[in-house]
Amino acid sequence: MVVIISALTFVGVILSVLFAKPVKVFNIKLELYYIVALIGAVLVLIFGGVNAGEVLNTFLENTPVNPIKILVLFICMTLLSVFLDEMGFFRYMATVTLKKSGSSQKKLFLYLYIIVSVLTVFTSNDVIVLSFTPFLCYFCKSAKINPIPYLSAEFIASNTFSMMLIIGNPTNVYLASAFGVNFLDYLMVMFFPTLLSGITAFLVLYLIFKKQLQLQISVSEENYVIKDKFLYVVALVHLIVTTVMLAVSSYVNIEMWLVSLVAVISLTTVTLIVSLIRKQKPNSLLKAFKGAPWQLIPFVISMFVLVTALHQSGITKTFSDTLSGGNEVISYGVASFLSSNVINNIPMSVLFSKIIEHGAGVGAFYASVIGSNLGAYLTPIGALAGIMWHTLLKVHGVKYGYVDFVRTGAEVSIPTLIVALITLSLFVI
Repeated sequence: MVVIISALTFVGVILSVLFAKPVKVFNIKLELYYIVALIGAVLVLIFGGVNAGEVLNTFLENTPVNPIKILVLFICMTLLSVFLDEMGFFRYMATVTLKKSGSSQKKLFLYLYIIVSVLTVFTSNDVIVLSFTPFLCYFCKSAKINPIPYLSAEFIASNTFSMMLIIGNPTNVYLASAFGVNFLDYLMVMFFPTLLSGITAFLVLYLIFKKQLQLQISVSEENYVIKDKFLYVVALVHLIVTTVMLAVSSYVNIEMWLVSLVAVISLTTVTLIVSLIRKQKPNSLLKAFKGAPWQLIPFVISMFVLVTALHQSGITKTFSDTLSGGNEVISYGVASFLSSNVINNIPMSVLFSKIIEHGAGVGAFYASVIGSNLGAYLTPIGALAGIMWHTLLKVHGVKYGYVDFVRTGAEVSIPTLIVALITLSLFVI
């Protein structure tokens, strides 16, 4: 029964991502994919597929793999980045990039890829997708150039360089917490696989869109000025200090979720004080909280319940036996990459954390991280970033169908995944 309910839920999530539109309840938009996941989790609990008390204890226990702590960490880091976006940071960086490229599409393509890659390392792929996609749609329409090369570069770069730090993707956070890997150890292993796979992805993208990048850009320059420089600096300092603190947290015995929570409380307090002094409404702060990925909470918790049920039914042991015996980096990397596009990379990471518990080595963990990030390339189902990106393109009238996504994703992901896993093998075997 557990397997049937879980399978139907995963299929339902995929169908809702591909075909369902958000529903409005009391003027609030609700995405069906996490409602489907929530229903599946409730059914598993009702039919006794998993013990409700054990699930509750897991949410309350003081361990790094506690899903509540992981959600707090990622949402708080996203809040810091979204607030910085409200201050105009990402649009300002995009505008500087456009000015530097002049009339050359090739330069614009390169500069955009570099700036998105760098920003993703210190923020997250979801934030970059939400911030840069609308701006790129607007710019390309104004410049009368094809937006697809730039949107693809943005999406691929953000989902490649999100591998470099633990905070780049909620899947990194979950898997690293489950395997007990700290911030700096993670970076030392993932730096070169991320860098080389990022270069590979860029070269493949350039070959795909080379002909389209021959034309010159003819558009008037847009100057964007940071309006609230004080809060802009405050937000940037908070993000930088928080990132540094996350890097040293394991050495000073402070948990990462607590570091990020304190940072958000601090930024919120400073912003409210400034707003009171100025006698203004804290609109930027309110928009940041509104724009945070709150839908992750029901989705991750629901998928955690489903995966816990599968784990207790013995499914994860079967998977572990299937994947063991050969090169763990290759087997886990490919399996996690493909699984992300069946059940999405967040539930995949929860599932693989349980599979790894059956005796897999450190290579399996890092390979699963790679699969969870690069899996976003292949289909929109692969990651929440893909779902958001595909939705934003529809909102802005950019025609880029499911088949187009898969075609480009396959061309880029195969060589990139190979390079990433081969490079990883040099560090963990």
